[in-house]
Amino acid sequence: MSVPLLAIDVGNTETVVGLFVERELRRHWRISTDVRRTPDELAYLLGRLASDAGLDGEIRGIIGSVVPPIEPIMIRGFRRAFGREARLVSSPHDLVLGDAQIQLDVDDPSSVGADRVFNTLAAARRFGVDSIIVDMGTATTFDCITADGTFVGGVISPGPRSGMEGLAHRARKLPFIELVPPDGVIGRRTEACLRSGCFYAIVDGIDGMVKRIKEEWERPDVLVVASGGLSALIAPYCSAVQLIEPYLTLYGLEIADRLLDAPES
Repeated sequence: MSVPLLAIDVGNTETVVGLFVERELRRHWRISTDVRRTPDELAYLLGRLASDAGLDGEIRGIIGSVVPPIEPIMIRGFRRAFGREARLVSSPHDLVLGDAQIQLDVDDPSSVGADRVFNTLAAARRFGVDSIIVDMGTATTFDCITADGTFVGGVISPGPRSGMEGLAHRARKLPFIELVPPDGVIGRRTEACLRSGCFYAIVDGIDGMVKRIKEEWERPDVLVVASGGLSALIAPYCSAVQLIEPYLTLYGLEIADRLLDAPES
């Protein structure tokens, strides 16, 4: 039996931790991304997650990150929790996958975030068709990925909560609301108007952007997959989304870990 793997996806707002046993995602957790945490705090937290999952033996780790300041803290925390080094992938240059190397067909490959690289790898391996991955997090990203694993670019827009927080900050008299599906489109109270406006602006924005991408990319039948922390909440209301896979980035981390360990041909 292979050693269990903790795949850690460090995002700007949340860090998603996934436990893989024999390539299967058995458990997953979301914790806040906080650069103020100490390595000891992270070691305790990661240790508790592993203990809650019933693990008390050897554990491997791979960390994908788009938050450079927290990377050394996370590395030290993992080492203190499990007594071994975790593999860190924070840029495309960290992934040398031999025959399985994905391609970044963009003007500046070094600027592509690690999360989008892992989404590309996971989409190519799991779906094997031209795909648009809509990742709903702090930002909403639209990744255009070919069947053979080539990232050809995409779109980055404000994430669902970012826009709502900006509205509440600038319009002082408007209350801050939770992002939940509204009862209807037309609201009869300020809170209901806000809830409808925010929610359906996000939904229609996603559908509209996917339509534009399909037309420009000339891929009318491309597979549209929703991922990220808010995908289960928002994607069911998006007519453009065909598949919801909230933990696609974690699967990309697990696949990368296996490929990086494989002997070169």
